[in-house]
Amino acid sequence: MSNQKISELQTERAKFKPVLPGIVKNGPVNVMPKFGISTKGVSDYEMVQKLFPNTYGMPIVNFVKGKNSEVTKKNIKVGVVLSGGQAPGGHNVIAGLFDALKKANSKNKLIGFLGGPSGILENKLKEITSLLIYEYRNTGGFDIIQSGRTKIETPEQFEQTKKNLLENKIDALVVIGGDDSNTNAALLTEYFKKENVNISIVGVPKTIDGDLKNEQIEASFGFDTATKIYSELVGNICRDVNSARKYWHFIRLMGRSASHITLEVGLKTQPNIVLIGEEVLAKKMTLSQIVDGITDIIVKRAEMKKNFGIALVPEGLIEFVPEMKELISSLNDILSENEATINSMNTLEEKKNFVCEKLPENLASLMKSLPGIISSQLLIDRDPHGNVQVSQIETEKLLIEMIKKKLSELKKDGKYGGKFSAITHFFGYEGRCGAPSNFDANYCYALGYNSAVLVLNGLTGYLSSVKKLVKKADLWECGGAPLTMMMTIEKRKGKEKPVIKKALVNLNGLPFKTLLENRDTWAMTENYLYPGPIQYFGPSSVTDITTITLKYEQKE
Repeated sequence: MSNQKISELQTERAKFKPVLPGIVKNGPVNVMPKFGISTKGVSDYEMVQKLFPNTYGMPIVNFVKGKNSEVTKKNIKVGVVLSGGQAPGGHNVIAGLFDALKKANSKNKLIGFLGGPSGILENKLKEITSLLIYEYRNTGGFDIIQSGRTKIETPEQFEQTKKNLLENKIDALVVIGGDDSNTNAALLTEYFKKENVNISIVGVPKTIDGDLKNEQIEASFGFDTATKIYSELVGNICRDVNSARKYWHFIRLMGRSASHITLEVGLKTQPNIVLIGEEVLAKKMTLSQIVDGITDIIVKRAEMKKNFGIALVPEGLIEFVPEMKELISSLNDILSENEATINSMNTLEEKKNFVCEKLPENLASLMKSLPGIISSQLLIDRDPHGNVQVSQIETEKLLIEMIKKKLSELKKDGKYGGKFSAITHFFGYEGRCGAPSNFDANYCYALGYNSAVLVLNGLTGYLSSVKKLVKKADLWECGGAPLTMMMTIEKRKGKEKPVIKKALVNLNGLPFKTLLENRDTWAMTENYLYPGPIQYFGPSSVTDITTITLKYEQKE
């Protein structure tokens, strides 16, 4: 990066000084456990405890005023790894971690493992220096050391990790990742405890999807910036549609396992239709019912001479539709059991007919009703394990094809006289590496600084926790939450495995209730909001605010 010419914005952002919470502003502090209060997992307590006998039940810790002289005497070497998909603010986590370590003791070292967890296994690393980190402060991306999706989960990988960390004299490892990455961090912590290896493991909550969230983790970093970027794009399209008034725009947004991004962008832009996967699941809606609901709005708007609109679709919608989930599960079994036979067939039609004969009648009927492009994706596009690649399914195109068919039938019956022209969009990678908003720049820096305090105090198996996020940054509260208290048991690839529970959209929460209250009005009007590029410049009341979701949840 040092040989590159940087943009004007990067020059300005380099000058930005993140605001630290007051409790850590003066350097590392004491940690105060909540004595006498042991924690437990989210559910399946006994099984989780059995899998984590050495780390289960640790207390939540808070930071308190005062200086721990032992911390400043230590001279430690900390490793850091970026794991999973990118999220805005990752560089500031590393900057906060670096600054806290150096403030505690200038001899402390920070080592970055390259390319994600595989860098630990392959012993690929480099030292983070003040010169190197200077170039990456307040920037988007994970390119300072790159990321990767390798999971450290087998006994051989645990052994290799132990060997490499010990050889490099690493005293602590900070894992910056989502729920899967931090589940692996918890397993590694347990392994080190069992092996009597004195290396601390601390996690940092990252994911733009917003589904790593609970009482101790109010928001995962990157969600704020990503939703602001998507909202700017959606707002631009809202303005365009209100100008041209001739297209229906179907916009698919990232978020396979939860619809937090779609809900937040919906609240920020007020489009005509906002689909929420969790609502679809709760109401046990069929694909046909979803299509009927959208079609009804299109017809009513057409009666008002409004043959245009905006619909937001969460990436994982298909998996929330019970019948589609059942179909995908059945297809996975049939395709696995009859792989050779199906591969020997020459045409897609042959494969489709063969599969439909094996499916139960209701699922065969559903399969036949799907547009050709979708049924081919279900049959052909498989992941390395032979399963349907759900995230590759272009849900917005599936809905459009089914809507067209429905509108055609209504037209024949004289119940629809409008025009339907649809344009599709998928906003995903556009938001993952954007320059962090002021909120994420501050939050990530605090999370990194916070994680340094945890490792300097010898804590292990904790997730860096910064709370009270709707207040000003200097009033945020700092501490750590045990990773095991977020655990439950899920079936993954046929085996019971411990996982950090994903947070779904709360249908009883104020954010979703606000959508419900306004949905009918937004459907028929053009109450669009145009957030614009609000990450950086302007009054702090605009640039430094956090998400609508958090404000509603904490009733601020």
